[in-house]
Amino acid sequence: MTDFALRRLQLAVFGLVTACFTNIYITQPVLPVLQEEFQATSVTVSFTISAVILGIALANLPFGVLADRLPIRPIILTGAGAILTGAIICIFTYQLWLLIAARFLQGLFAPALTTCLAAYLAKSLPAERLNVVMGYYVSATVVGGMGGRLLGGWVHPPLHWRYAFVSASVFLVLAALFAFWNLPRTPLRKQQQDTVSFRQLLRRPELLSLFLCAAGGFGLFSSLFNFLPFRLSEPAFDLPTEQITLVYLVYVMGVFMGPLAGRVSNRFGGGVTLLLGTTVLGLALLCLLIPAVWAVVLGLLLVCGGFFTVHAGAVGAINRKLDSGQGRANALYVLFYYVGGWLGITVAGFAYNHWGWSAVVTLGGLLLLPLVNAGFSERRQSGTRQSGTH
Repeated sequence: MTDFALRRLQLAVFGLVTACFTNIYITQPVLPVLQEEFQATSVTVSFTISAVILGIALANLPFGVLADRLPIRPIILTGAGAILTGAIICIFTYQLWLLIAARFLQGLFAPALTTCLAAYLAKSLPAERLNVVMGYYVSATVVGGMGGRLLGGWVHPPLHWRYAFVSASVFLVLAALFAFWNLPRTPLRKQQQDTVSFRQLLRRPELLSLFLCAAGGFGLFSSLFNFLPFRLSEPAFDLPTEQITLVYLVYVMGVFMGPLAGRVSNRFGGGVTLLLGTTVLGLALLCLLIPAVWAVVLGLLLVCGGFFTVHAGAVGAINRKLDSGQGRANALYVLFYYVGGWLGITVAGFAYNHWGWSAVVTLGGLLLLPLVNAGFSERRQSGTRQSGTH
């Protein structure tokens, strides 16, 4: 494969993952607006995000199996078509629960553009390129997540938040067509027959610790960002929607942290990468307890830097351990990732309603524990491998 062809492949994957994640987070910055428009509680309107995450979690295992058995191109077209259908419903409906159902539909088919692509990369790219390429894959999730939030927050009120779904849908169609025409029809390297089952993967302690790391990390990240608009709407801040949306620009930190984390992992090992990211997240939580805009911005910068370091390090560590079954392993990782996110948002919603923002931050502190465990687990394994080579 030529360098030009490889760059074109990376561009296709980056565009498709970005477009997918743009659709996921559109309603997050306007949750207070939805609460007023639909006359609903903060917990209920937060379902417009958690329903997507739950759909992703439920669909990952089936799509993980499909990724190991079917070509990537028809999977992409099916997934993009379903997400587009959900977006059209979101544009025209005035029933909150129908909006939530459409968002759930989008979540069910998002793995076609994420999990399946991750497995495709793991099976197609040379091992020496995988860490860095997975870092760019993570960066695409960052750009998409930030883009969706900016669309949802900045389009309202000059137009309406529904128009954000129109822009995101056009982007998705263009990205899906570009990927369809540019992803290779045949594997880039010889494939091995996958005989690894989900149960076998879950029985490997080193993989299970990384799966739990995904759950804890995204549970912390999603709960903080999902209830950030409500926090910044409190009397201590009283920020309008446009200024709340500006705060999401801190998300750009993840664009740089993904590839950087891949290089750090190559040089110092996955364990150091995970522990470094976890330490940064701990400092971020302390900043977010301070009722000042500068502290919130600094805290969120640290949240993004720490989380995407952990995320990229964990994804790279999992795929380095596997010779086969990458589709199933990536499906399990994303399953834990989004179940953790869904649980994080749900539990944080009740915590925020009863005890306020400090309870959300406290929950985040508890969710650091599986990250610490994964980091030390990776360090122990690295030490064992090094001693075994002497």
